[in-house]
Amino acid sequence: MTAKTSDTNTKVARVIRKYDLDGMGANLETAWTGKSGERTSLRNLADEFNEAVLEAALREANVSSVSVNVSSTYDALQSESRSSKMRVRRHLEREEIDVDELTGDFVTHQAIHTYLTEEREANFPGPSDDMAERKIETIEKLEGRVSAVAETAISSLANADELDDDGYDVLVDVRAVCPYCGADLPVGELIRQGGCGCGDKSEATDE
Repeated sequence: MTAKTSDTNTKVARVIRKYDLDGMGANLETAWTGKSGERTSLRNLADEFNEAVLEAALREANVSSVSVNVSSTYDALQSESRSSKMRVRRHLEREEIDVDELTGDFVTHQAIHTYLTEEREANFPGPSDDMAERKIETIEKLEGRVSAVAETAISSLANADELDDDGYDVLVDVRAVCPYCGADLPVGELIRQGGCGCGDKSEATDE
């Protein structure tokens, strides 16, 4: 798959060109802004985008969907289980798929945010009545901003030969850790589910 030349330079735009994901940009914008109904979070959009990349790579390699299930394969590649990851990696390599190149083309939710706001100039709709969603959106915007600043710094340093490469993926993940049960969750997920679910913390406080 050869990327077409273009003035756009975010990772998401490059991957869209590389895998010929026509219409993906418009779909991402529609889902994020909620133009067609309910909004989709940046994290879910990143997962959907990466699954589309995986599906395109399988299609390019003429791999049947019967042989490889896209969703379960993607979950395994993202899993913390080394055995699951290696099993799927070996399967894909037998199908002559460069797994390192493939996973290197996966994107983060911050990359999705940068693409939507900087390349498509998408604007998030006005404040909703849902305070929780407004807070989550604020956090995600800040994560995207920090990620963009860090990527620019890496690129500048690499161009000045003060860094060995500019191809690093920058991850900015604001998380919350429960002091009672030790649950470790992204703040957005914590807010959406109303807590970590470990029970009434007031009981632990009173003890």
